[in-house]
Amino acid sequence: MSIRTSLKKVLPPISITEQEALDAGDVWIESSIYQGKPDMQALRDIPQAKLSADEQTFLDGPVAELLGMIDDFELGNEKHIPQEIIDFLGKNRFFSMIIPKKFGGLEFSPYANSTIVATIAAKSGAIAVTVMVPNSLGPGELLMHYGTTAQQDYWLPRLSDGRDIPCFALTSPEAGSDAGAIPDAAIVTKGEYNGEEVLGLRVSWDKRYITLAPIATVLGLAFKVFDPDQLLGDKFEHGITCALLPKSHPGVELGNRHDPMGVRFYNGTTRGQDVFIPMDFVIGGQKNIGRGWQMLVSCLGAGRGISLPAMGVASAQSAFKGTVEYSFVREQFGLPIGRFEGIQEKMADIAGKTFLLESMRVLTTEGLGLGVKPSVVTAIAKYHMTELGRDVLNSAMDVQAGKAIQRGPQNTLAGGYSALPIAITVEGANILTRNLMIFGQGAMRCHPHLKDMVDLIHSNESSADAEFNKVLRKTIGFSVKNAFRSLGKGYLPFLRESESALPEVRQYEKRVNSIAAKLAPLADLSLAVLGGDLKKAELLSARLGDVMSYLYGAMAAIRFYEQRIEDRKLALPYFEYAMQWSLQQADQAIVNFINNFPNTATRGLMRLLTNTYTNSVKGISDDLVRELSLASMQDNSVKDQLTHLVRVIPGDGNDINEQAFKAKHAVAHLLSKVQKALRKEPVVPFISFEHALNKLQEKGVVNAEEAAKLHDYNEKRKLAVRVDEYTFDLELLPASQTLKAVDGGKNAA
Repeated sequence: MSIRTSLKKVLPPISITEQEALDAGDVWIESSIYQGKPDMQALRDIPQAKLSADEQTFLDGPVAELLGMIDDFELGNEKHIPQEIIDFLGKNRFFSMIIPKKFGGLEFSPYANSTIVATIAAKSGAIAVTVMVPNSLGPGELLMHYGTTAQQDYWLPRLSDGRDIPCFALTSPEAGSDAGAIPDAAIVTKGEYNGEEVLGLRVSWDKRYITLAPIATVLGLAFKVFDPDQLLGDKFEHGITCALLPKSHPGVELGNRHDPMGVRFYNGTTRGQDVFIPMDFVIGGQKNIGRGWQMLVSCLGAGRGISLPAMGVASAQSAFKGTVEYSFVREQFGLPIGRFEGIQEKMADIAGKTFLLESMRVLTTEGLGLGVKPSVVTAIAKYHMTELGRDVLNSAMDVQAGKAIQRGPQNTLAGGYSALPIAITVEGANILTRNLMIFGQGAMRCHPHLKDMVDLIHSNESSADAEFNKVLRKTIGFSVKNAFRSLGKGYLPFLRESESALPEVRQYEKRVNSIAAKLAPLADLSLAVLGGDLKKAELLSARLGDVMSYLYGAMAAIRFYEQRIEDRKLALPYFEYAMQWSLQQADQAIVNFINNFPNTATRGLMRLLTNTYTNSVKGISDDLVRELSLASMQDNSVKDQLTHLVRVIPGDGNDINEQAFKAKHAVAHLLSKVQKALRKEPVVPFISFEHALNKLQEKGVVNAEEAAKLHDYNEKRKLAVRVDEYTFDLELLPASQTLKAVDGGKNAA
């Protein structure tokens, strides 16, 4: 019996849906990470994404106008998004950023799409979701890639100008992440349409969690097709199929809503029972019966790589901006709270991860802008960028504490805190994405021979044994090279290369190369020892996926620091934290993987090949934490770059925080003078900062102009540290009535 035949008996079969998912998408720079030799030159050669003139005009025009229309706090208290906002979105073609200009769309780049969605998300998660769904996986993208000419000519102009609002229905009560298990079914039959008997489908469905369904006018629908009368040929089951149904079509039910965490975007259900649709409703026509799952997984890039990561980045930038500004202005025991080390630990983590998130956002959208659809990279982006956004928000909530938990117009965290779990849940729940998709797809797509080997194992061709043996020899040679590379770079530091011209980057680039060299033999040994069982060993495969993911993040940070930072001296603490954190996580994943590998002998070999004999992983120093936390409270270009998605609207919470932050920086030298004077000769009783300042002015310590600036800052400070309050029946009080209540007006600046 041949090796191939033996493996065929052992390995579990691959379902059609699994095979189509594995085949979907392109391979990009993640392949070099998996193979143990990150291609840093290819990374640096990627063209920089920039906003075109049209994209910048749209951002400064319609997007800015939209932000001015949004009151996210009021929206959270209402049942519906104001119709004027829905109309504005349609009129200004927010729903058609991915649709080509020839159909009336905007045809924006992935980078612009991400920037626009993230800018909206920083203001309102509900409006951002409303915009992102038509621009990610849905009828628009499916029509562009797979629709017939007639379908494109009719639907795309209507989707572009907002005459029609789309939704796409995939998930059902019985099938969420396991889309292949959807019970929604269609029977091939003949029926009447427009007064004629035509070949079509009689469809029954029950879907939930469908964004925009309550207001959609056209429904994209996924279902399985069965042909019991063999009207299409000799097959009984044809598989998942996608169709487009107008809401007005008889039998289509749309309208009921869910309530996703109180975030007021439209999400709901759609149902239908024995609804007859003609074959013309199938996206791409009759020839695409059964190709629905292949179509869907091929178009996942926008949702996974653009929209959902954009929400994570927007939440982080908003949290970063609000937290560092608050920590600089808010004082306890006579010091800004940002000077206390407990707060500094959180602030450094917020700042470093925000740098990492923006780096990953830029690199991922640059890759998508090249026209590639890297399924592994977009899965990495979706999982890690939404999770990092959640980490940053949680830390910001800890720092802002009481201010963060009081709902109101001045709270800049509450909206993101409610909305981000939505991004973590959709387009494949994050647990599934991490535990099954990243390394599962990564191994099959990034290994140079594995996919061919698996295909040959399951092949029934007579020449399969000979072809398999050739591929097996190549695979063994590949694994041997990986083992020697890992040994060399693990034990001989001088073999760890770096191509960067910047000395501060070189040390980290060498670590990236060293860790990637360890990943390759670990993956090879896992596949050799566990084989098909690795699919079930989710804890193990997830850790290998983590190594790939954190190395991708580190490469993104290197590219961002080298190519997009103007003042690297100011940005160095951010960069170092992002790199050290990413590489620490990758190292820890390797340690945990080896410690938990079930085969003792293989575990020992893994330790030898990777020079991993200890459980200790180098962490981030307290000195870097202190340095970065203090750097983050400075008003400079780096802070501006890492908060550029947060558009400040006059009078909103961000505006109030920013005014106090900038005012304190403007009078920092005067505050120092005041503090020295008070230490030398205290004002007793102190009563309030205003009282003490008046006494110092009387003594000539500060002049009238200086006192006016300090009084102005103090009023802005008091407004920034206040929280919204209400009458007993929850009527919001204006700031002018509540300002005097803030700390009794006695908190020193």
